Amino acid sequence: MTNWVPNLTGSGPLYQRLADAIETDIDRGTIEAGAKLPPQRDLAYDIGATVGTIGRAYQLLRERGLVSGEVGRGTYVLGQRADGVKPDFLVPETAGEGTRYIDAPRGKLRFDSTAAPDIGQGADIAEVLSRTARDHPHEISSYTRDFPDRWYEAGARWLSRNSFRPTADMIVPTLGTHAAVMAVIAALTTPGDYVAFEHLTYSQISRSAGLIGRRTALVASDDQGIDPADFERVCAQKHPRMMFLIPTAQNPTLVTLSAARREAVARVAREYNVIVIEDDLYGDLTDDPTPLLAEYAPERTIVAGGLSKSVAAGVRGGWLSCPPAYRHRIRVAHKMMTGGMPFLLAEVNARLVLSGQASDIRKRSIAEINARTAIVRDTLAGFEFRSHDNVPFVWLTLPDPWLSGTFKNACLGHGVLIDDEDEFKAGRSEQVFHGVRFGVSQPSQRKDVAEGVAVIRRLLDEGRAGYDSFS
Repeated sequence: MTNWVPNLTGSGPLYQRLADAIETDIDRGTIEAGAKLPPQRDLAYDIGATVGTIGRAYQLLRERGLVSGEVGRGTYVLGQRADGVKPDFLVPETAGEGTRYIDAPRGKLRFDSTAAPDIGQGADIAEVLSRTARDHPHEISSYTRDFPDRWYEAGARWLSRNSFRPTADMIVPTLGTHAAVMAVIAALTTPGDYVAFEHLTYSQISRSAGLIGRRTALVASDDQGIDPADFERVCAQKHPRMMFLIPTAQNPTLVTLSAARREAVARVAREYNVIVIEDDLYGDLTDDPTPLLAEYAPERTIVAGGLSKSVAAGVRGGWLSCPPAYRHRIRVAHKMMTGGMPFLLAEVNARLVLSGQASDIRKRSIAEINARTAIVRDTLAGFEFRSHDNVPFVWLTLPDPWLSGTFKNACLGHGVLIDDEDEFKAGRSEQVFHGVRFGVSQPSQRKDVAEGVAVIRRLLDEGRAGYDSFS
């Protein structure tokens, strides 16, 4: 390489800025695959740094998988894709779909959804819809230009849990929780930024983020949840701008992060200036007393929640609680990403919450979920699985020799739709979990739950001998 000098603008340690500058130039094609980076002593002279600083930068690039070093020969840029774009930016043909069918096969038991169960809430919602249409005909016929105070009050009430009590000036009403999270990512990160995820999580966020040019950084977890030490390692190496986390009743593993780990995660996020999105959709169903992550780092944590798992998924009710300084940017991003809040849905959701009807429906939903979970616990006794009171899914660890994808196909062949572990992988991960997730809330009746879980039990009992992929 000749006449190349890195752009070292920005803040932070010089070795990190140098590594970031080289990575940027590799992404842009300024430094081509196979190119030899300048000798450390030469580059140190050119930018007025020590040889040790250059060495740390090159080591950081090796850890990011961008270069390889050969003793006596130098440091070379590893091969990239022919179009010069890093794999994390590529949009796969199945983006947004994952391992699920866009249109579910007919005649199958749906154990691949965790939406609120049908407990007759349709009648309650119909009555609220009717009153809303009668009371606000003009607002329904036009675009939503102004958000009434009650929409913010509803969000503040719904997102409150334990001692976490957001105020109305922290709330952003959204078109569901997924749209809420994507608005945050769009507003507070830029294309090329890393967003950190656990290896297993609600992966449709990472796929959606990839569609708008954000990159995924994977953080390791154990049976106690996300590993704060590995989060710190990822922060030091990849400098993610944001992290998406489900601290309570994690999807799909059902792990709840301890207070000590939440405090450690908050410390790392603060040290490396990482914004945290705390998805509390399932936490809202639990009676877990652990303080929300937002209580440990309120200045940088954005809490997302809504009605889909506890009241009704079809009303698309969602809210964010965020530091007030972020609120305007997120509101603008949400409007640009979704087209804006429909008055009818936002008003119905606010009325459901403020009237207490949403809380009543949630209680009835939880009672139904627990009755169905009891069927699972009884039927699968003796096998290794996680379940959680009030939460509508189960994480099943498969016995040898079952593989996750094979077991999913076996269940499909017997009329039951479940999710394998690949559905929840936020990125390309070498970790193998040998687990599947299945929900209990979508079959129309408890007898359907019993029928589907009986299929799962029979396959576990029979082993691979009970499944022929060629039949």
